[in-house]
Amino acid sequence: MILPSLAIVGGFMLLVWSADRFVEGAAATARHAGMPSLLIGMVIVGFGTSAPEMVVSAMAALDGSPALALGNGLGSNITNTGLILGVTALVTPIAVQSKVVRREIPLLLLISLLTGALLWNGVLSRLEALGLLLGFFCLIGWSIREGLGNRRDPLATEVEQELALKPMPLRRAIFWLVAGFLLLIVSSRILVFGAVTIAGALGISELVIGLTVVALGTSLPELAASVIAARRGEHDIAIGNVVGSNMFNLLAVIGIAGVIDPLSGIGAEVLYRDWATMVGLTLLLLVMAYGFRGEGRINRLEGLLLLAAYGAYSTLLVLQATA
Repeated sequence: MILPSLAIVGGFMLLVWSADRFVEGAAATARHAGMPSLLIGMVIVGFGTSAPEMVVSAMAALDGSPALALGNGLGSNITNTGLILGVTALVTPIAVQSKVVRREIPLLLLISLLTGALLWNGVLSRLEALGLLLGFFCLIGWSIREGLGNRRDPLATEVEQELALKPMPLRRAIFWLVAGFLLLIVSSRILVFGAVTIAGALGISELVIGLTVVALGTSLPELAASVIAARRGEHDIAIGNVVGSNMFNLLAVIGIAGVIDPLSGIGAEVLYRDWATMVGLTLLLLVMAYGFRGEGRINRLEGLLLLAAYGAYSTLLVLQATA
């Protein structure tokens, strides 16, 4: 148990560090290429913050553990919305001003419902997984159109300010883009080894390990990025990171894993417990971010509500796993 535990801790540490280097290198490379700031925020940063989940799930599927990959995808979304936005709002209430972000949240809800429909029969076939990946490429296309057509959006201004804080020469940017991605693969392999080994030793399902330990670890980059952005007053980056990552998790993370190793025997609890919790948190986010009685804003009380929902869900998972 010592070696798998060390693999999980070391894998997480290397994963978080390499993900940060990968995102910084990718964003700086895109800026040197003349990509608009909003497009960098929507596509490059969104893809980069979901890279840990994508690589971990791909490694898990390659190792014959698709349940771990599914748990990682769904669990990361629950962690992003409940824990990360909850903690961020407690630190600094989040004002939602970007029109692009406000359009992304209903789209996230639609993607969540689509994913539930595909999982309804307890199977995710390779064809259905390919459908999710097709949706991912359509999302990228939509993001490019939005990024090119809304250059004055508040999110674009915040991304421009963030990039100005971390200037990076092109050669160094390309180095960290490549090195960060390679280290993501190595750290993901180490993490999956530790998670699968511990799950087998403790008799806990790989799905639950993916929903909890792995999901929390792969979401740590979003937690750090959102809290730091909110403290700097870059509220739309704080929530945009989460919304973009959640869409990528459902379409790309689960899609890639399903193409590599189609999922079968998906238990009913995945729908009534995990998927339902994810959709419920997304609905809460929609109501809070739209602010139907005024400006969209996630205040501290609402942040506490999100955090409490995440805590209740995590407690339920632990109780069921140890029953």
